[in-house]
Amino acid sequence: MFDLQGHRGCRGLMPENTIEGFIYAIQLGVHTLEMDTVISKDKQVIVSHEPYMSHEICTQANESPITAENEKQFNLYEMTWEEIQKFDCGLKPHPRFPLQKKQQAYKPLLAEVVREVERFAKKMNRQAPVFYNIETKCKPETDLIFHPHPEEFAQLLFEVVEETGIADQTMIQSFDVRTLQWLKKNDKKVALSLLVEPANEITPEGNSFDFRKKIDELGFIPTIYSPFYKLVTPELITFANKNQMQVIPWTVNDLATCQTLKKLGVHGLITDYPDRVF
Repeated sequence: MFDLQGHRGCRGLMPENTIEGFIYAIQLGVHTLEMDTVISKDKQVIVSHEPYMSHEICTQANESPITAENEKQFNLYEMTWEEIQKFDCGLKPHPRFPLQKKQQAYKPLLAEVVREVERFAKKMNRQAPVFYNIETKCKPETDLIFHPHPEEFAQLLFEVVEETGIADQTMIQSFDVRTLQWLKKNDKKVALSLLVEPANEITPEGNSFDFRKKIDELGFIPTIYSPFYKLVTPELITFANKNQMQVIPWTVNDLATCQTLKKLGVHGLITDYPDRVF
């Protein structure tokens, strides 16, 4: 099956990483919900792309604006879940996504997202299960500043996956190989996806990036290799097919590029606009 994934739900159409956005994405028919997670001060797994309140999408509880200069002061790793849910992250017009429907929304718990999505999928009599592609937003330089060490992050995330009963429907993705290595070492039964963003290695003369270096850095062949879409090559597809690895690039928002990538043989793609791809 070609795996069409809704990026942060369906960011082009609804506020990103919100329950409302995820439900709308499954109404559109996506196979997998792609989302990001961070950790709060009280060790809750929160669905959010940034580990702080982004000035692009959030406002304070008293409707005071958040600016580019002060947004990192609203560090989610230093805030409790009770404090986090008081911020609105759905009403502010998004400068890059003018088609987004605006409505009040907050950064939800991962467990909340799963509960509401599964409830809605059952209500709509969806035959196929909803799958979840969940990213750990961490990197070495911000350990213990914006997030815990990757081992703790991965453990907290996996506990929610187990508790909500979606392990068979889940892939965990990360740019930080430490997360995936810990999950592999501890034999956690979820698919693992390596995210790749070597934008500085894309030259005017062509793609000079060697995908094997990233896999060597990881130390094993992941279930999914998820690169920036311009890094997909016939050589990568050939390697993937020989090694039972899927290639699911991000983030693809125009139909012509979708068609080109599908002809190359990708196994799915991640998009802000699932409606366009359908």
